[in-house]
Amino acid sequence: MIRTRLLGAALLLALASTAHATSFIVTTDSLVGALKASSDATSDVTSSFRDNKIVRAARDDAASFVASNGDIRGVKLESAFAHIRQQLPTLQASDAQLAQAILAL
Repeated sequence: MIRTRLLGAALLLALASTAHATSFIVTTDSLVGALKASSDATSDVTSSFRDNKIVRAARDDAASFVASNGDIRGVKLESAFAHIRQQLPTLQASDAQLAQAILAL
């Protein structure tokens, strides 16, 4: 009887550790994918708009936007967002990612 319980406990422990490792791998993969997407968006924006006057003029507004966690949205920044999204319609980037990319110019 004790042997059966020990065997059952060992089996449950083995299954639980496998499930935990699998969820860790899935979580890690999703985080790495999100970071890669953010990096790609930043790279696309900075290389395409380095010399663009509209985007460069929005730098101060982008700094305010990032510092306030998106609460402060200046007119120049909104114009830059619209311009970037018009030029790169397939770009999947949030406003925060775009503001950080503008600051990286």
